[in-house]
Amino acid sequence: MAQDSVDLSCDYQFWLQKLSVWDQASTLETQQDTCLHLAQFQEFLRKMYEALKEMDSNTVIERFPTIGQLLAKACWNPFILAYDESQKILIWCLCCLINKEPQNSGQSKLNYWIQGLLSHILSALRFDKEVALFTQGLGYAPIDYYAGLLKNMVLSLASELRENHLNGFNTQRRMAPERVASLSRVCVPLITLPDVDPLVEALLVCHGHEPQEILQQEFFEAVNEAVLLKKISLPVSAVVCLWLRHLPSLEKTMLHLFEKLISSERNCLRRIECFIKDSLLPQAACHPAIFRVVDEMFRCALLETDGAPEVIATIQVFTQCFVEALEKENKQLRFALKTYFPYTSPSLATVLLQDPQDIPQGQWLQTLKHISELLRKAVEDQTHGSCRGPFESWFLFIHFGGWAEMAAEQLLMSAAEPPTALLWLLAFYYGPCDGRQQRTQTMVQVKAVLGHLLAMSRSTTLSAQDLQTAARQGTDTDPRAPAQQLIRHLLLNFLLWAPGGHMIARDAITLPTEINNRSYKEEQPYTPPQQREQVTSSKTPAHHHVPGEAARRNCAPSCGEHKLPLGCIHPSSLFQLTATQMCH
Repeated sequence: MAQDSVDLSCDYQFWLQKLSVWDQASTLETQQDTCLHLAQFQEFLRKMYEALKEMDSNTVIERFPTIGQLLAKACWNPFILAYDESQKILIWCLCCLINKEPQNSGQSKLNYWIQGLLSHILSALRFDKEVALFTQGLGYAPIDYYAGLLKNMVLSLASELRENHLNGFNTQRRMAPERVASLSRVCVPLITLPDVDPLVEALLVCHGHEPQEILQQEFFEAVNEAVLLKKISLPVSAVVCLWLRHLPSLEKTMLHLFEKLISSERNCLRRIECFIKDSLLPQAACHPAIFRVVDEMFRCALLETDGAPEVIATIQVFTQCFVEALEKENKQLRFALKTYFPYTSPSLATVLLQDPQDIPQGQWLQTLKHISELLRKAVEDQTHGSCRGPFESWFLFIHFGGWAEMAAEQLLMSAAEPPTALLWLLAFYYGPCDGRQQRTQTMVQVKAVLGHLLAMSRSTTLSAQDLQTAARQGTDTDPRAPAQQLIRHLLLNFLLWAPGGHMIARDAITLPTEINNRSYKEEQPYTPPQQREQVTSSKTPAHHHVPGEAARRNCAPSCGEHKLPLGCIHPSSLFQLTATQMCH
């Protein structure tokens, strides 16, 4: 508390000096400095109010003798009054100074002076005598005239900016760049006013032909902050222009989304979807430039979290929302798929973009085999030295998690020999950097477990012991191994869809935990990614080289030296969540 008091006193002296400077000069530089500090000054006012409301008026005057001077200067600054909630907080602070029962003439004079400041704040605009007589003659009250004047002024400027945008290179009819820049500066403290929305939108949409950006950085930052906090409502087209013209705003929006997902105590798929749609990112990502930035930040998050299932789930939900927005915007793609996914085969992207539910059930297996064939060709038949194939193909594949889920369901429904193409597809999903030999071993283990599960599905009775027997067919003891992850996926899907699976779910749901606990006790020392790659490359022919350190730096240049052992990516916890809910 003592440190907070010292900090407030230091801030108080700083802002008192600032207000004095702003009060004495009205140059363009002073106005710009005022706009730059509006958000910080509002935060100071908020802290000041929190301190003042705990004191009586006499204590306030003793501790801050010049408090009246500071608040008066703030009240007469039009930029401060127009900014966000500053006007409201100023009223709160002034009310803290009022003596409810004045004991002397000095306190009465203070009350009278405060009432004058409050009257000034509450009157939105003071008119000259002539203006007041004129508006009264027209039948308008001053406050009505002000609102109409502001609205007409905003619409006039917005119309002029739109014409400026349409005039293009016709310099005689174009608004001067200096005036456009000045408008963006003036708008900074007014952005949260609803009447100013058309002007803000017109400034964002208006593109000049100057080699450098003419709108002020403070304008972009203030608009983006207002959009994030839902203090302004702009059409998606204007938000797209904002993010295309100011990349830091797009990056901040992504970080804001990550913060909301992390800070939320319990995220289900529907909640994640609400957060993502509310951010406007899927709609804006219909523009390839925005999609590429968003996708790159998802890639970095995936690498930095070692393939966290929450990140994979978020990527898949975002992709679903993005595809919906793409279809809603235009049935015919305005941009080629190559512009969205430049490092993978367009034919693979085209197939994955299909909604599995839109394909006739009789063609599901055929489509899954086709996807497996395309992925296998990209991964195993790449030319020597091609480092992007495995990671990029896998990164594209995880965007569309519905196909992996459908492949698991098809394996559990197969009456004859499990299709090798589907086994390979899921083995690749959980072990994208495995070599051919490792992936084959995974497929053998999974096939053995699958055989037991299919036999159990034909049995008249099911038991948790039978499920444990099937799980033990996997010889890999590391719970992070691709085979173990895929086996858990199949076991939980079996509980969900097999007749009688719900009846043994409560006993069987503890199985993955028991396997994990046992396996961690027996776990071997961790092998660094570099050594794992050496082992992989020694077992794999040269032309099937798995991407290593250089490839990962190429794929995610902003991730620094952090490298993800892709073979250790954890399966999505959504299956465990679903199965747990099934028990209740």
